[in-house]
Amino acid sequence: MLKLYAIVFFLLQTILFAKEYYAKVEPYEIRTVSSNVSGLVVFADEQKEGRVLGAKEYIVIDDALDGEELRRIEEKLASLKRTLRFNKRLLQNYREMLERKERNYEKIKGLKIKSSVEKDREFYDLVVTKNRMLDIEKESDALLRQQSDLLHRAALLKRTIADKHISDRGYVLYALHVKEHQFVSPGTPLAQIADISKAIVTIFVSKKEIADIARKTIYLDGKKSDYKVSRYSTIADTKHLSGYKVQIIVDAPKIFSKLMRVELKDE
Repeated sequence: MLKLYAIVFFLLQTILFAKEYYAKVEPYEIRTVSSNVSGLVVFADEQKEGRVLGAKEYIVIDDALDGEELRRIEEKLASLKRTLRFNKRLLQNYREMLERKERNYEKIKGLKIKSSVEKDREFYDLVVTKNRMLDIEKESDALLRQQSDLLHRAALLKRTIADKHISDRGYVLYALHVKEHQFVSPGTPLAQIADISKAIVTIFVSKKEIADIARKTIYLDGKKSDYKVSRYSTIADTKHLSGYKVQIIVDAPKIFSKLMRVELKDE
């Protein structure tokens, strides 16, 4: 019986003072890719699941109408640009014409040899030229506002088209949530992707250990490492028996989700 008590006491002491944990080596980040747009999925590459993604899109949402509208807007913008360029030259011609007419009018308006009819004719011609210049300037201002609106609409369309071609180079396609011919709207989950450029190990420690957690030496699978605690919380986690969350960022392994033994030692 005494021997049994000794064993129980030893086990309790081991549990109370142990600084050894087991945790999975997970990808640094697993995040959900959601749609920013509405449309019909025309391509969803199921063969890419579990593989590292390249530059090529793995999900494509129909952008035919967006592309057609963008083409028409670009044609309008090109036409507006030509018209504005023409109006600029036209205004320059009218300015030169107006300068001459103003000089001519200034010369004759005080001449007694010129009748009032002739003077009025010169004045009306001068006013017509000024009004024509104002019309061209007004038209150019309207065209510039139209150009600004079209440029804004073109930028929105380009972003929409880009948002319909999903490619996450360097990430692993963890799960594909949509299929071809499925309609999606903004906020619809499209896929889950994983960042495997590095890995993260998460453990939950006691209140006593969190106090000086940054100074701990970390052993992984019994081997001393150069890693340090990457981040930790000073607020207890209610889902893990009031433990405090501690995360260690490590190099990416060849295979993720394997179990790793983590020890925190004072050295």
